[in-house]
Amino acid sequence: MTDATGGAKGPDELRRQIERTRTELGNTVEELAGKADVKGRARARAADLRDKAGAMTVQLRSSAAQAGHSVHDRAAHVPAGMRHPKPMLVAGAAGAVVAVGVLRWRHVHGHR
Repeated sequence: MTDATGGAKGPDELRRQIERTRTELGNTVEELAGKADVKGRARARAADLRDKAGAMTVQLRSSAAQAGHSVHDRAAHVPAGMRHPKPMLVAGAAGAVVAVGVLRWRHVHGHR
């Protein structure tokens, strides 16, 4: 119980108010100390970032492995000419030369 001016009514009430004030003050001091501990907060943030980076590394490695398997699987189904393009290019060029030669021969000899 308190009187109309907000003071304690008796020694027991005064002790309870003092204890409540000490508890509140202690909580406030702990909060302020936590906010003032810049090094501790920086360490906690760095640890959090390391954890996130580690998780991201694992995820990226997994994605890269999946992509590698996908590319390997697709490469296994590519026709032989696509895997070795040089012989195909030579054959294509030779075919073009023959086709142009045939067309010119037909043009010169009057065949249409």
